[in-house]
Amino acid sequence: MTTGNSDTIAAIATARGNAGIGIIRLSGPAVCDIQRQLFAGKLEPRKATLVKIYDQQQRLIDRVLLIFFPAPNSFTGEDVLEVQGHGGMVLQDMLLEHILSLGCRQARAGEFSERAFLNGKIDLSQAEAIADLIEGQTRSAVRGAMRSLQGDFSKEIYALLEGLIHLRMLAEACLDFPDEEIDELPVKEVEQRLLSVQEKIKPLLRFARNGSLLRDGFHLVLVGRPNAGKSSLLNVLTKNDTAIVSEQPGTTRDIIRDRIDLDGIVIDISDTAGLRQASDTIESEGIRRTKNELESADRVLLIIDEADYSEASRNALMSYLEHDIPVTIIRNKIDLQNREPEIKYRERWVEILLSIKSGAGLDLLYRHLKEITSSDTLSEGVYTARRRHVEALQKADVSLQDAGRHISASVQLELFAEDCRRAQNSLNEITGEFGSEDLLGKIFSSFCIGK
Repeated sequence: MTTGNSDTIAAIATARGNAGIGIIRLSGPAVCDIQRQLFAGKLEPRKATLVKIYDQQQRLIDRVLLIFFPAPNSFTGEDVLEVQGHGGMVLQDMLLEHILSLGCRQARAGEFSERAFLNGKIDLSQAEAIADLIEGQTRSAVRGAMRSLQGDFSKEIYALLEGLIHLRMLAEACLDFPDEEIDELPVKEVEQRLLSVQEKIKPLLRFARNGSLLRDGFHLVLVGRPNAGKSSLLNVLTKNDTAIVSEQPGTTRDIIRDRIDLDGIVIDISDTAGLRQASDTIESEGIRRTKNELESADRVLLIIDEADYSEASRNALMSYLEHDIPVTIIRNKIDLQNREPEIKYRERWVEILLSIKSGAGLDLLYRHLKEITSSDTLSEGVYTARRRHVEALQKADVSLQDAGRHISASVQLELFAEDCRRAQNSLNEITGEFGSEDLLGKIFSSFCIGK
């Protein structure tokens, strides 16, 4: 498909700031006309040509390299022109202003990638991988984004879709032509094919969860009573004096955030206000923000002073937490109680006995953090994914489970066909073949200008 865009867009494609080289990219139907206004000669496709660019008063703006990529063999699928000049910010702005005056408009954020998607050059997950590649904060995230951009994730999705399409074909043939000479639904074959799709989606969902972890990071929230050691732990984990440490209760009033890279996984750490009966309106607001922060937590580190630890004190603090939030209880200051470092695995939480001040038991905490943020699939083979990909795969998985019940217990053909259709639509949301305009707008608006 093609975009049908009648306008031509242009934008600076390199980052803002002075540099040796700056690139302006153009795409659209007027590219050839604009190129002739910049340079009267003919450009050979994909070969750099050195030219001088003059403004309307015939004053030299810059000496640049022009590279022409004719449609459909370009990034966007349209005629594309790259103007590579010197990288001064003022110079780039002057050059872009002149180019825009020749018959094109400033591109929106992500509009080049959007046109590549709409013209069938890439699917939606590959388009998102472009942004992930640019924004990657660790080597693992960058390598994962490159695998997604190359289409590894998309190939897995298309393989699932192929299996689903075949299942729908078998079911809907019987539904659409009940009076024709069509055999009854081959239940055994359908069950085997359905099982094959289900077996493929399970590891893909696991890969997507890990890919989402690579991209979005892991959100760790530190909570506890005042003076339990939250701010000290934040400083130890980040190796920075990020938070003010004081024996005065209630020092932390707002959310303090920092991040660490733990074996290729970005961990966003939030230090929160101490949980207690607030003494003033400012502290009350801090506690309210703590509760809001917990809503986005992947895991909570609940820090308790070992001298105050009891079943009652633990349960009182746990009451602040949602039941389904994974919790690790840090029993701090064991050096003052002559306790040894230890890690205990409970049914609903993990307990680690340590001393932040002396460092005893911190190795147990680091080992635990690696356990909860990584797995054997977080390796060179992982591609980045987004939370929406995980949610789409989860919906598809649920639909496939429903399909299995409708085909095995009693052959309810209409319901089975509908389950397969819903699973297919969920997977199509990942590649962009099925989705709302609002979703596309939200995705591409998060890109940088020039991509």
